Amino acid sequence: MDLLSNLSLAFSVIFQWNNLLFCFIGCVIGTLIGVLPGIGPVATISLLLPSTFHMSPVSAIIMLAGIYYGAMYGGSTTSILVNIPGESASVVTCLDGYQMARQGRAGPALGISAFGSFIAGTVATILIMLVAPPLAMIALKFGPPEYFSLMFLGLTLLIYLASGSMIKALMMACVGIFLGTIGTDTISGIERFTYRSYTLMDGIGLIPVIMGLFGISEVLLNIDEASKQEIYKTRISNLLPTLRDWKDSIISILRGTFLGFFLGILPGGGATIASFGAYAVEKRFSKHPEKFGSGAIEGVAGPESANNAASQASFIPLLTLGIPANVVMAILLGALMIYNIKPGPLLIKNHPDLFWGVVGSMYIGNVMLLILNVPLIGVWVKILKIPYPILFPLILLFCLIGVYSVNNSIVEIVIMIIFGIVGYLMKKFKYEAAPLILAFVLSPLLENALRQSLLMSRGSFSIFFTRPISLIQMVVAILLLALPLIPGFKKRPKGEEID
Repeated sequence: MDLLSNLSLAFSVIFQWNNLLFCFIGCVIGTLIGVLPGIGPVATISLLLPSTFHMSPVSAIIMLAGIYYGAMYGGSTTSILVNIPGESASVVTCLDGYQMARQGRAGPALGISAFGSFIAGTVATILIMLVAPPLAMIALKFGPPEYFSLMFLGLTLLIYLASGSMIKALMMACVGIFLGTIGTDTISGIERFTYRSYTLMDGIGLIPVIMGLFGISEVLLNIDEASKQEIYKTRISNLLPTLRDWKDSIISILRGTFLGFFLGILPGGGATIASFGAYAVEKRFSKHPEKFGSGAIEGVAGPESANNAASQASFIPLLTLGIPANVVMAILLGALMIYNIKPGPLLIKNHPDLFWGVVGSMYIGNVMLLILNVPLIGVWVKILKIPYPILFPLILLFCLIGVYSVNNSIVEIVIMIIFGIVGYLMKKFKYEAAPLILAFVLSPLLENALRQSLLMSRGSFSIFFTRPISLIQMVVAILLLALPLIPGFKKRPKGEEID
């Protein structure tokens, strides 16, 4: 009965005309961003975040969520037609999707990608409704020690699963924690690292940091590595998969959906890990593994389903525990905090319209994305021909306007430019931005939970190891940090690099 009433609330929120409009806008922008190589959902959400400050929090989060899972849909178009992933989660789609296009089967590849994404997104949304409320009830038993150890575990997982050097990822997390401490201490009132700057007294803003690291740096990187992509010239027809295509793909879609959903919930997981994992699983279970890499439709259906399920599942730890599973969720956590909404176990109770509105938007958004992706393939192909010299000056303009419009501060524009240069150098020298952003957003929460825990224990760190839930999380985190130091231990799994 509760499920039906929650579903009724979800649809009553999303069918308000303004929420429906922003859901559509988010899906369109997300698809477009997924189609265009070199931008990605992180940079887009960073650019558009200031524009949402005049909306209601429900409409804003619905639009930003639509951008995220919409980009998962659109990314396959570029992978299949251009052999260049629109975003990181569609890298593996290039392997078989582009080969299908070369064989004249671009239509079925795009079609099964769209339908697989729709099925995965819908199933994942149903699972969110079933999993999230019980998880929030369990989280109510968490105190400051449990929250500190959970956030510490989340950061450790992200560092452990980093695609590059673990030492570099750990360094970036430490930098992020340091940046989060800049400003006025909320307990003592002492200024920390402000250098008498009125702007820094309130801390470094999230908007200039993420716009610099993901917007400005992306422009600099693409100017530096200007490349010309060519669309494979083939006639796109027969977008509806045949019965044989469905027979070959349906099990892959279902496997990818459940695998992606599970991996999406884990902190440090995400759509990229899910898509690579689904591809490996499909190749393992296939009767003809030798076909993978030469145009196997299962190699498109499984990963595309997995990355869409994972992108929606990643909202569960954010909304129920207040822990972002990846860098996109970290930005959304920052957005919720700006709106004065605290994600966590009480979110469903205190802001049911926001939680169930986002769930409802996923149902409607999946339908919108299916309608957008299948008939409008020709439009997306034409958009792919927009030259970079036109596209990237517009991104720079959006960055400048977006940062200045928040507080009308020139200092924040300078901060954005500094982080843009830093972000460019990080990408050139293979330092990931994801651990830095996640640590930066979590730093104030991590510090408060640590201080509260130490006040409870009168300064003793043993409190983190005497409470069962906290103990388990701390032990797992310490083991993950120690594993690479064990001689002969295999290289950790390749993780997600979001930038």
